[in-house]
Amino acid sequence: MEIRKRKNGDGDGDGGASVNGGDDRNPSSASSKSIRVTRSTRRIFLSCLAFRVVNALLIQTYFNPDEHWQSLEVAHRTVFGYGYLTWEWKRGIRSYLHPMLFAFLYKVLHLTGLDTPYVMSKAPRLMQSVFSAVGDLYLYKLSDALYGENVATWSVSFLCNLLCQMLISLGTLFCQMANWFTFFCMNRTFSNCLETVLTIMGIYYWPCIRDPSKAHPVNRKWGLVIAALACAVRPTSAIIWLYVGTLELFLTPNKVKFVVLEVIPIGSLVLGFTCLLDRLMYGSWVIVPLNFLKFNFLSSGGDYYGTHPWHWYFSQGFLVMLFTFTPLSIAGMIKSKNQKLSALILWVLTVYSILGHKEFRFVLPVLPIALIFSGYALDQMEASDSSSSSVTKKQVTRKKHMVKCEEKGKLDESDRFMMDPLGFVSELAGNWSEPPSHIVMFASEEAKLRDLIIKRSFREASEKILPRAFQG
Repeated sequence: MEIRKRKNGDGDGDGGASVNGGDDRNPSSASSKSIRVTRSTRRIFLSCLAFRVVNALLIQTYFNPDEHWQSLEVAHRTVFGYGYLTWEWKRGIRSYLHPMLFAFLYKVLHLTGLDTPYVMSKAPRLMQSVFSAVGDLYLYKLSDALYGENVATWSVSFLCNLLCQMLISLGTLFCQMANWFTFFCMNRTFSNCLETVLTIMGIYYWPCIRDPSKAHPVNRKWGLVIAALACAVRPTSAIIWLYVGTLELFLTPNKVKFVVLEVIPIGSLVLGFTCLLDRLMYGSWVIVPLNFLKFNFLSSGGDYYGTHPWHWYFSQGFLVMLFTFTPLSIAGMIKSKNQKLSALILWVLTVYSILGHKEFRFVLPVLPIALIFSGYALDQMEASDSSSSSVTKKQVTRKKHMVKCEEKGKLDESDRFMMDPLGFVSELAGNWSEPPSHIVMFASEEAKLRDLIIKRSFREASEKILPRAFQG
């Protein structure tokens, strides 16, 4: 028996204690289990990385100028001294934190003499493929922590599954990599893509989302750091973390400690770091989240680039992103009864629906969460098929047994009943010296025997006694 509890309700350290009758008392067993988990995680990451690298090299298009103007062009100007800055950078509504990642890459290429046009064009997406692989790994870990390894396998990839079988004979992952929009978008240099990776990583560590375990410990402080970085990369990520933080505040018993000793210090530290970076790059003090909020939410500046009806994400946008996984995601939400993550998706879609300007990539961070539910639905379908197959095999075995018994001229009572229920019970009732007080049967047999049983002065008993019983 396994006992799990949340550590002081705060999610500190491992975030919980686990007492297992075998592993915990046997250090060698626990150690070997830890090694197996580490090896499995490494293999999953390497297979995801291999897939994402190929994914990055196959992408030959772009579908939004922000892929270049809001990251690569800024990084190029920082390293090489020339490049165009759009108006957003003149008004201070973008942080330099995200472009600096690619500036670092360009600097390394420049110092090593690898800054050729071909390498410069491919390297950023290859770098993003590493981030994407980390996101895939954490999506797998989150699915495993919530629903088990089989759901995690379905949740992350189909093509990676084939790759893993070829490379490491390990069946892994399905929906994340088979989803067309993830394949099309996740390796691009949008800030939304890095925001998505940080969102999955952060959610994995929050104790309000799931219960802790030895294989998947929670750590609220790490979750807060990652959430703060996600907001620094893209301020609209606060929509997600407002929901998660409120949920944690509601569930944790030590609310003052959570706010005063964790949220405020960690948030201030990350905000201070990004403000210093932007001060260095802009040449003056700029509070990017405030400017971003004013332009996009208070003045609806994004509407200049086009608007959609309020229901667009629900009726078109998010459904197009999910595509064939839409019915699976809906079924998974219903069957899993995970109200926390289901409500998170609805919350994000609803808040973004208020804004006039809408794009697919804005809600990309909750797409992997919806694919977790697709994985859950596929796992349930697989389990149902396995169960049906097992029942069929038992029925076939039973029939074979009856045929063999017939050939020998011997049928036991259960076989005789299955072949002729009415005849068998009539014969049995004729030999009763004293009728039984109750007869219990399956509902499928009741229709065949109901008239005979009633003639024998039996009546249907209360369901409080037995689900299907007749009383003499």
